[in-house]
Amino acid sequence: MKERFVSKVNLKAAHFVDGEGDIEGKRAKLSAIIKEKQVDVGIVGIGENGHIAFNDPPADFEATDAYIVVELDERCKQQQVSEGWFATLNDVPKTAVTMSPKQIMSCKHIVSAVPYAVKAEAVYNTITSKVDRMIPATLLKTHPDWNLFLDQESAAKLLAR
Repeated sequence: MKERFVSKVNLKAAHFVDGEGDIEGKRAKLSAIIKEKQVDVGIVGIGENGHIAFNDPPADFEATDAYIVVELDERCKQQQVSEGWFATLNDVPKTAVTMSPKQIMSCKHIVSAVPYAVKAEAVYNTITSKVDRMIPATLLKTHPDWNLFLDQESAAKLLAR
């Protein structure tokens, strides 16, 4: 995020999740900061398993804290390795601090750019399924200003209909 977005855009502020050390203290501090003002734009990816911001299935749509600790499922861990973030599955942490679905949905605007063929199933399931904790990205469809950007590959299953 720092390299691909924040370093290229003039933002008033950016607060990053630090998963080292006092996780609970850092999670609470981030939660307090983000509750001070409404987030204008949430940039929310969709994972291969339909996760949003590491809220893997079954996502907790009821959590009220802005940031929560979640367990990563095997498909999410494999995605992290496939994308080059970690060398092996054993290197991927078992848990992550992530923005909760309720906090994501409180953003004024949500933008999701979801490229690549490996996301085609998740995109198809997101668009064609009812809101479902087993496909967390389906929640995004209920936001009044959600913009989804796809490429040919990630839209392939939708285009095949």
